Order: sequence, then C-alpha cells, then structure tokens
Amino acid sequence: MTPATAAPIEFAPGLIVQGITPPLNLRDFKLIAFDMDSTLINIECVDEIADAVGRKTEVAAITEASMRGEIADFKESLRRRVALLEGVTEDDLAHVYRARLRLNPGAAELVLACKAAGLKVLLVSGGFTYFADRLRDRLALDFARSNQLEIIDGRLTGRLLDQSWGDICDGAMKKETLLRTCSLIGCAPSQAIAMGDGANDLEMMGVAGLSVAYRAKPKVRAQAKVAIDMGGLDRLLELFQAA
Repeated sequence: MTPATAAPIEFAPGLIVQGITPPLNLRDFKLIAFDMDSTLINIECVDEIADAVGRKTEVAAITEASMRGEIADFKESLRRRVALLEGVTEDDLAHVYRARLRLNPGAAELVLACKAAGLKVLLVSGGFTYFADRLRDRLALDFARSNQLEIIDGRLTGRLLDQSWGDICDGAMKKETLLRTCSLIGCAPSQAIAMGDGANDLEMMGVAGLSVAYRAKPKVRAQAKVAIDMGGLDRLLELFQAA
C-alpha cells in the first residue's frame, strides 16, 4: 500500500487521518471489510488455541513476527503455527470461542451503522472458519472468508484444508476477496472500506478507497488513511457526517 502523501493529522485524540478531509459520507461507500483477529475481535485465535497444548508462547512469537511484517511468507508462517496445534480438541476450540473471544469495543455498533447506511459487510481473515463463521452468523455479516482447520475424530490434525477458492487466505487472497466482493455487489474498490491491524491486511487496504488501521502494527498504521489508536472501532464514525 502506498503511504498517503499528506502529513498525518490528529483529527481527535487517538484518531489520526492522512490524505483525507473529513467529514466523509458513509453512504458514498458500499462495502466494509474487516480483518478478524485483533481487529474485529480481541484475540489472535491461533495463539489461544495453542494454549490448550502448552504452545502459546511459541505460536504467539510467530504470529507477532508475521503481523509486524517480519515474516514475508504468511502461508508458511500459518502452516508452521497450525502444525503445532495437532491434538487440540473441538472442545478446546469451543472454550476459546466462549471464554476468550470477545468483540472489540465498538464492533457491533460500527457494523450496525454500516448496515443501516446500506453497506455490505465482509469478514476476511487469515484465521479460521470455526470462529469467522460463528461471527458471521452472530453479527449477520454478508460475507466471510477464512481458513479451515482439518478435524478428524474431534481433534485437529495440524493441517489446513483446501477450499473452493484456494488453500490459504493470506494477504493476496484478502485483496482478491475484497475486489471480487466489490464486483459481486457492483461497486468500485474506491467505494470500499478496509480495516485491519497486521501486515497481511496491507494488500486489501491498499486497493480500498478508505484504509483503516485499528490499534495496528507500526507498518500498517503508517500507511493507512485512518489510524484508530484509542477507543473502539466505532470511532471511525466520527469521520462521517450525520446522516
């Protein structure tokens, strides 16, 4: 993603903009795409799953390096992490969802505001269908794409399953998914908002009309048109004029 040319401006405490001039009109947009882990929700699911088999520290170190952009090959980093999850049970996944996964502040409010303004909502994640599909149903999202863990006899095998669209939802697939969704609903990429926090979100953020970094890694924050450093996801609404 090419960095915005204008110098960053603190529009409000903890809300930074560059290359845009608020107020914007939410109805000018037709799609909002969310990353899942550490953006829409409060955790990195793969790290919390790894805790069930005593490997959270090892897995979290790989996740952190990948999200900071220090590991170029997201697919390989994800395969390495998933291999360490071998033996985790479906009950462990259910526990992560029930006990540890929470929507980030303002998530539900932002989704509702976007839907009320006529936007479609896409969840596109380098995480897992077990969580993304539940969030899709819980928040009545329009589309969701993520990676599928292989489960045999109630336990993770340490492998991912190929899906109809490909093998792993990495940064390139996030971008492709956003573009295909725009085409499907009949809007230009310039009418899309993309929100993320990690390096694998940069490609989709780069083709969207409005890129939003939520409590993001420095590399992502520096290149986004909006950076939310304090408060909830719904702080994005402060940049839009009242309907």
